[in-house]
Amino acid sequence: MRTTGNPAFRNLPTGGGYGGYATFDTPLGAGYGQQARPTAVERPMTIDDVVTKTAITLGLALVTGALTAYFHAYGLALPALLVGLVVSLVIIFRRTPSAPLVLTYAAAEGVLLGAISGLFNAIYPGIALQAILGTFGVFAAMLVVYKTGAVRVTPRLTKWVIGATVGAFLLMLADLLFSLFHVDTGLRDGGPLAIIFSLVVIGIAAFNFLLDFDAADRMIRAGLPAKFAWYAAFGLMTTLVWLYLEILRLLSYLQRQ
Repeated sequence: MRTTGNPAFRNLPTGGGYGGYATFDTPLGAGYGQQARPTAVERPMTIDDVVTKTAITLGLALVTGALTAYFHAYGLALPALLVGLVVSLVIIFRRTPSAPLVLTYAAAEGVLLGAISGLFNAIYPGIALQAILGTFGVFAAMLVVYKTGAVRVTPRLTKWVIGATVGAFLLMLADLLFSLFHVDTGLRDGGPLAIIFSLVVIGIAAFNFLLDFDAADRMIRAGLPAKFAWYAAFGLMTTLVWLYLEILRLLSYLQRQ
């Protein structure tokens, strides 16, 4: 049974009539196999729906991020973090897709990233643009890799990516806890080990895109209603945010050398 390391998809219930795929199986519960099939007023989702919803979500995040950085509204970072966290949990555990919630999450993440980017850019001029270009470069590269079949999403690859994702987050959590006691693990101090760790995390985030693309494909093949494209947009957004922050961190390390 395939799953995904992306919490936006992984926490959706399983079962129903979608081949046991844990990523997008049953957001509507045990009766999902019957309830989620398109009705007379619900057309099935297409790749255009996923592209459009993702573009809207990312566009909103870019706008709110740019405005936050332009007006130096860095004090909004903490409220935006809290709003994004709460809304993301609601989206993950909600049984039906909600465009307003996904857009609220995107706006909050944009404010948070705009504040962080503004602070980094003040120290290392131009680093935010480099991180944005790097993020979309990785995204485009992994999309090509997926569409050409250069790397196939197999159960073994899925398990490896999920395991690597969980391992990376546990290491980051451990580093955070150690830092509270003024213990430096070397994972986030900008040294050689930190650079290597960031490169590994970026690679893991990039491979998560393959799982996200595969999940969206399976949603489309299952004939889910078009509104479920918002789930795909939300999932891709979470991976993009993670990747962007890690690239931004890596670039800051390299600037110090």
